[in-house]
Amino acid sequence: MQTRSGTAVSGDPSDPIELFYEDLGDPAAPAVLLIMGVGAQLPMWPNGFCELLLQRGFRVIRYDHRDIGLSTKLSGKKADGSVYARVARYAVGRRSPVPYTLVDMAEDARVLLDHLQITKAHVVGASMGGMIAQILAGTHPERVGSLALLMTSSGKPLSALPRWRVIKLAFDPPAQDAPTEDKLAYEVRNIAVINGPNFLPSDDQLRHRVEELSARSNYPQGGLRQFDAILGTGSLLKFTRRIVAPTVVIHGSEDPLVRIRNGRNLARVIPGARFVVVDGMGHDLPTQVWRPVVGALAENFGAARGGPTA
Repeated sequence: MQTRSGTAVSGDPSDPIELFYEDLGDPAAPAVLLIMGVGAQLPMWPNGFCELLLQRGFRVIRYDHRDIGLSTKLSGKKADGSVYARVARYAVGRRSPVPYTLVDMAEDARVLLDHLQITKAHVVGASMGGMIAQILAGTHPERVGSLALLMTSSGKPLSALPRWRVIKLAFDPPAQDAPTEDKLAYEVRNIAVINGPNFLPSDDQLRHRVEELSARSNYPQGGLRQFDAILGTGSLLKFTRRIVAPTVVIHGSEDPLVRIRNGRNLARVIPGARFVVVDGMGHDLPTQVWRPVVGALAENFGAARGGPTA
């Protein structure tokens, strides 16, 4: 897999944010920008998944968000007040003051395209990345040839809550001074729960994944600030309703984190959007769902007019 890597600089020039990226495949091929979710480093777009896109003749770009992976960490910045108050405000579509919002993170994505001299790309966002992708497509429609939104929502007021087994994970984290083994077991359990019971990798595979990601970067504070970025942004409907790119909304039938109803409602908001359900998929990208997801992506790429095509 032909890989180029580097950093793009975003944010205030007096306090720049470096975004680490990997640029895969033929630079002359149509570009696909992959945007991942909360606390998710770029390897969360698995190599095999990216390889399927490369085999179809696309150039693939994946990157670390600000505050995660090999990108700049915004140490010391935090939102004031209780997170529960921010959650309550978010539930009814209201914003909160936070260090940065998803609007800032969408600007990071635009800056990365500028850095790579990509005028227009197919944009694929998963979970929080799907929220960022909605903002990018709504504010910079000229940069988005097609849009794919995976396991995400518009954050509209009174959206369906995660299943209880996901919610209760937040109330049982290991202590900061807990043994490394306890923290590792907690992360493995988190992935297993959000993946859902179908297509679940073995405990050893999940453990290896967590260890590899932790060795690359272990910065949980960044994930918390990214979660605050979601809360601080509030409802995305003002961006989502402005989307004009050909759009597919892809959701797993067994997603315990972002319920399938939220994906269906998101597709209804976007004119002409197609809603695709991947049977048995939860809130993850295990090997078994790669081909149906990539197939839906490729079909949507082909619907783009005046944009990058393969």
